[in-house]
Amino acid sequence: QERLVESGGGLVQAGGPLRLSCATSGIAFRVNAMSWYRQAPGKQRELVADISSGGKISYADSVKGRFTISRDNAKGTVYLQMNSLKPEDTAVYYCRSLLMGTFAHWGQGTQVTVSS
Repeated sequence: QERLVESGGGLVQAGGPLRLSCATSGIAFRVNAMSWYRQAPGKQRELVADISSGGKISYADSVKGRFTISRDNAKGTVYLQMNSLKPEDTAVYYCRSLLMGTFAHWGQGTQVTVSS
């Protein structure tokens, strides 16, 4: 059974950091591309950052220079280090695994709230 479990969300003041984790099980983590998405109230889900199985990384323009995605293949876990958080970063954050560009699995999400 494929499972992705996000953790690390919470309430933080603007300018502060948070580190999200997504622990996986039941997937061949090493060959999956991993991504972080977020969805704010009333908005569409958007891609925040992704990291390929080979370690290639990309970020949304809105988080470049503030967020860092990384993966630990031995632990089957992907991380999102978020620094200099802004109120507009408030959203539910989801991780997604993607195999061969086709087979996707999602976590249940973790709430991040940034107060001004």
